[in-house]
Amino acid sequence: MTATGQSARTYQVRTYGCQMNVHDSERLSGLLEDAGYVPAAQGDTADVVVFNTCAVRENADNKLYGNLGHLRPSKVGNPGMQIAVGGCLAQKDQGEIVRRAPWVDVVFGTHNIGSLPVLLERARVQQEAQVEIRESLETFPSTLPTKRESAYAAWVSVSVGCNNTCTFCIVPALRGKEKDRRPGDVLNEVRTLVEQGVLEITLLGQNVNTYGVEFGDRLAFGKLLRACGGIEGLERVRFTSPHPAAFTDDVIAAMAETPNVMHQLHMPLQSGSDRVLKAMRRSYRAERYLGIIERVRAAMPDAAISTDIIVGFPGETEEDFQGTLDVVRESRFANAFTFQYSIRPGTPAATMDHQVPKEVVQERYERLVELQTEISWSENKGQLGRTLEVLVAEGEGRKDEATRRMSGRAPDNRLVHFTPGAEIPRPGDVVSAEVTYAAPHHLVADGPVLGLRRTRAGDAWQARQDTPAGSGPGVMLGMPSIGRPAPLPQTSGCSVT
Repeated sequence: MTATGQSARTYQVRTYGCQMNVHDSERLSGLLEDAGYVPAAQGDTADVVVFNTCAVRENADNKLYGNLGHLRPSKVGNPGMQIAVGGCLAQKDQGEIVRRAPWVDVVFGTHNIGSLPVLLERARVQQEAQVEIRESLETFPSTLPTKRESAYAAWVSVSVGCNNTCTFCIVPALRGKEKDRRPGDVLNEVRTLVEQGVLEITLLGQNVNTYGVEFGDRLAFGKLLRACGGIEGLERVRFTSPHPAAFTDDVIAAMAETPNVMHQLHMPLQSGSDRVLKAMRRSYRAERYLGIIERVRAAMPDAAISTDIIVGFPGETEEDFQGTLDVVRESRFANAFTFQYSIRPGTPAATMDHQVPKEVVQERYERLVELQTEISWSENKGQLGRTLEVLVAEGEGRKDEATRRMSGRAPDNRLVHFTPGAEIPRPGDVVSAEVTYAAPHHLVADGPVLGLRRTRAGDAWQARQDTPAGSGPGVMLGMPSIGRPAPLPQTSGCSVT
């Protein structure tokens, strides 16, 4: 029963954007279930639909209002239905959302996601839209109840917000200055997750390696990685996304010396031109970036490195673009998110002179994608014949049903499709498989599985399947794929670090 005394109402959270938004949606789902709501069955229109928005994506507002328009007939036919809009676009547009879509019941910002259940109830009782946007963080999000979508892998926020002023990015204005959790709080959350069966955690922050700035310890992130190494039962530790300007050698040492920290690094480049990096207010230059890559590979020759790159930033010349191609060739990225620059209202870059024509951006983008695809394919071919420990995943392989394969992630986070043996593994179990084929963005292991290890994470996944739910997922990942998807956990998004 809900607070209203009626039978439980159903909900659905639709997510757009980056890992931070995915994690926030897990919290929104946890809040709603804590308030008595239940996930809507697959294909049903929920009683409460929540849009967790992103302001970084191109045409993000058009996509939101288009989706709201599609829901309007359902709202008209069912006046008891409620629609809520949160996230970065809500923080930016605020009351404009209700003005343009008056059938929306609740608008809430990035700093007060914990208010959603109260706002929904207030809107229902008062029968008018509720708009509540806080300008500073109300409660650190990780203290809120969370419904995690995976039984075997989890995000753990170490910080929220950003202290940088990149000219292409509006996130700092919407999520505020960096706020760090205390190390003990982070580690306690990790231990709790491991006790629940989680094998892999990803430490999450807008600039994850600046963790500690708020309590004055510039080496805090490396210490946190090492502390994760002491948690029994935690098999894989990842983090995203670090900022090159703050990347220190103690983090490289922690990665190399802590057995459960994976030799995988996603570090945004954005541009290989020093002139463009300066215009972006990126406080590093190509030489420093390449130096980090060199030191990472010296400490971990098997490290898989991925990145974010923006093509066509205002004023970018062909010479600047060639600088980016040069860094890509030298870095040998396993894969990259490649973005075509587009104007984001509210950012300094939006009003810069010398906006690059769309056709020029497109042509450069295609050249970059072609080069990176060649490199990714070459790097993946180097995996042929290797035996990999694959953490079996759920929903990673779109063609698995047709090919009778299953999919999972290698320690370096490469996507591996494999053919199971007579004993079928569960998501969360670990298989050993030999790579027989390499494509630019995945590996295939079609030989016999060389080993299967059933895990606590697989047990946790099975327990979820055995629990009667009568419902579908509470969270829908609505993120569009941009460029060439890097194999980050779940879905990656904003090019903001």
